[in-house]
Amino acid sequence: MPRIPRPTPVSTLPPSPAPLGSALLAVSGGLAVWASFPGALSTAGWWWSAPVGVALLTLATGGVRARRGALAGLLFGWAFLVPHLAWSGTYVGLLPWTALATACAAFYALLGALLPRLQRARAHLGPLAVACGWTGVEALRARGPFEGFPWGRLAFSQADAPTVALAALGGTALVTFAVALAGALLAAGVRALLRLPAPPGAVRGTPRVLPAAAAVLAAAAVTAAGALVPRPTAAEDGTVRVAAVQGNTPAAGLDFNAERRAVLDNHARATRALAEQVAAGDAPQPELVLWPENSSDIDPYGNADAERVIEGAVQAVDAPVLVGAVVDGPGRFVSNTGLLATPEDGLDGALDDPGRHYVKQRPAPFAEYVPHRAFFRTFTDKVDLVTRDFVHGDSVGVLRVPLADGRTVPVGDVICFEVAFDDTVRDAVRAGARFLVVQTNNATFGYSDEAVQQLAMSRLRAVESGRAVVQISTVGVSALITPDGVAHQETSLFTTAVLQGDVALRSTQTLATRVGAAPELGLSAAGLLLALTARRGPRPVRGRGGRAGTGASAARRTGTPVTL
Repeated sequence: MPRIPRPTPVSTLPPSPAPLGSALLAVSGGLAVWASFPGALSTAGWWWSAPVGVALLTLATGGVRARRGALAGLLFGWAFLVPHLAWSGTYVGLLPWTALATACAAFYALLGALLPRLQRARAHLGPLAVACGWTGVEALRARGPFEGFPWGRLAFSQADAPTVALAALGGTALVTFAVALAGALLAAGVRALLRLPAPPGAVRGTPRVLPAAAAVLAAAAVTAAGALVPRPTAAEDGTVRVAAVQGNTPAAGLDFNAERRAVLDNHARATRALAEQVAAGDAPQPELVLWPENSSDIDPYGNADAERVIEGAVQAVDAPVLVGAVVDGPGRFVSNTGLLATPEDGLDGALDDPGRHYVKQRPAPFAEYVPHRAFFRTFTDKVDLVTRDFVHGDSVGVLRVPLADGRTVPVGDVICFEVAFDDTVRDAVRAGARFLVVQTNNATFGYSDEAVQQLAMSRLRAVESGRAVVQISTVGVSALITPDGVAHQETSLFTTAVLQGDVALRSTQTLATRVGAAPELGLSAAGLLLALTARRGPRPVRGRGGRAGTGASAARRTGTPVTL
């Protein structure tokens, strides 16, 4: 009797693009994510293009082998990070810039290798697996090598998006997860629109449109979910009147502090000018004055003239002044330090009082210290621009500021690069900080996008912590940021400015502050579990001429229909 033919199997795996198509999708995805950040193609950034970028990389890696996925991820990383980190080569050249971009892009190569498997997650959990995997790879990049480099996390592109509110629930990890999930759902919608076959008798086009529309609506719902999260701004413990002094520098570039005394004088002069306005009744009396990082690169404890200049400004304004100073020691090191000078004591005793000084815990590798100096000197002599390494501070940055009315206000001090790290900011809030100050120096990056990228991080930190944030820079961009993440009195680069305002003091800790790294660890673990339990990929299929293939390419040669 005649043999009954066996039915042709239908693959439920994502269809794979051609190699060139995969590369183009990956590069387009990287450029889309770059465009989502402030300063890239617009002042505020196109936050909505971040999920589009995720969708493009997801499509680029669907149904491919891990090796080709890794290449797509690397191309994505280069397309995103080479322009995003262009500021890192402003004055030191191409090699450091491309080396940093490539080191970070390697993490996206890892992500690209994982994405084909993540998209094969069981029970139709592919989009969830992609989002968890993306969160996990960002968590790795934030931790190593050389203590990590979290700059460029998806969350930092969302300061103006509804998704930023999710930071109050789960920190940067939850924001990144939401953006990645929205992008993965968009990719699912595109696949549904382009690849799903219509069942017999169905209205033409309907079966493709409905699943695609459902996926797009789900992505929109994920993006809009943050709008339901409250962002309280009301003061709980009163307010404090601050004045943040952006004194400017003589010039942009690595030699911005070649005239170190001029930088100090600029900040002291602007503070004395404020004091004159107060005396004339043209400005309210500040309760606390904030200077930026590197406002005194002359150690006031080793230079009596610098000490006189600082203490003279403090006496003139008659308020405590937080000074960003480079202090000699300990030993062969120097310390990037926030020093609290008071009208009563000046700088006396500040280094002996943990409530009056803070040493930066996370100096920037290759900028403030050089790991393995001898090794990296074989590639470039630029490492010796860092003549002395900065020490790593070992205490949480909370200063106890005595005010004229008798109150003592705990203020969280975060210095420059540290604002990118979740735990540094979170630890200050857990230790009792009622508001945060980010002391920074952006002079070494010229007129690049680095300053506005950093401001976006500070805005997210305000939402995440439920605290007001004052970002004060030597040259800009500076701003007063309310706990809802809105920046006020934003300054321009390389100008002199004094920002004044009443800063809300808050003590309630957000859920993100209380749970700490748990969301990040949980989502990363979920991504690993979904990857380990995902369905196996298709075995190579021999086509005509002995060629092997997988996914859609093999299906096209063998006649096997491919669906989602």
